[in-house]
Amino acid sequence: MAETYRIIQSPTEGFYKEKGSKFLAYAYAVEQVEEVKPLVEALKKQYYDARHHCFAHIINEGNQQHVRANDDGEPNHSAGDPILGQIRSFDLVNTLVVVVRYFGGTKLGVSGLIHAYKTAAEDALSKAKILTVEIKTDFRMVYPYDKTQDVMRITNEFGVEIKGQDFTESCLLKGRIEPELFSAYKDKMALLDLKPYVGV
Repeated sequence: MAETYRIIQSPTEGFYKEKGSKFLAYAYAVEQVEEVKPLVEALKKQYYDARHHCFAHIINEGNQQHVRANDDGEPNHSAGDPILGQIRSFDLVNTLVVVVRYFGGTKLGVSGLIHAYKTAAEDALSKAKILTVEIKTDFRMVYPYDKTQDVMRITNEFGVEIKGQDFTESCLLKGRIEPELFSAYKDKMALLDLKPYVGV
C-alpha cells in the first residue's frame, strides 16, 4: 500500500478574539521553504499596523523536513509552538499558518497567548479541505534533444507526473514517480545512456 501524507487544498482563514486582542489566522499550502517569506511579508504589508505576525510550518522537500516556529516578539514558545502544534494535530505537512495579532490593550499572559494562537490556528485549519496525497519520488534528468521522443514515451509508460521542463542547450525534465517504479524507470533510461537522479 502506498504511503501517504495530508495537505490542505487551498488557503483558509481563522479568527479569535480575547480581551480586545484580535488574532487573524491564515493557512497556506506550500511546497518549498522559499514560498514562506513572501507569504509572511505580504501579510506584514497588509497588516502593517499589527503588533505581531507569528507563524509555523512543516514542509517536506525531497528527503528533508523543514519545521519552524516563529514567535515574532511574543514570549518564547507562546505563539509559534501552539501554531505548530495545530499543524501536527491535524496531521498536515506542506502547510504554513500565520497568525496576525492586534493588541487590545490588556496583556493575556503566556497561557492566554498559547490558548489564543492555538485557537486561531485551529479555526483556520478546521475550515480547510484536507487532501491525502501519495508519497512519490521527485527526480530530475537532463537529456539531449534527439532523445526527446524516447524519453517521453518511457516517461508516459511509467505514469510519471511531469512537474516542469526546460529546453535550453539540453533538455531538463522534472518529474514525480511512484517510489517502487523509480528503479525500473532508471534502468530503462540507462539503455538510452541517461541517468535520472532524485531531487527537486
